[in-house]
Amino acid sequence: MAKNDRFQVIQTEGNGLTAPQRVILLDTATGVQYLFASSGNAGGLCPLIDRDGKPMTWDT
Repeated sequence: MAKNDRFQVIQTEGNGLTAPQRVILLDTATGVQYLFASSGNAGGLCPLIDRDGKPMTWDT
């Protein structure tokens, strides 16, 4: 697996300029899903968690 193949985009909403952008990413090495949100020059990344506080994983 090449270095740039580790993360895959699962879903994208908004464009980040006229509307906030939200991107769900999948870490293919761990199966954990992350939310990346950005608006203009600001942004943040956090893992998605389930009701029990555990990271959400991608079921294959």
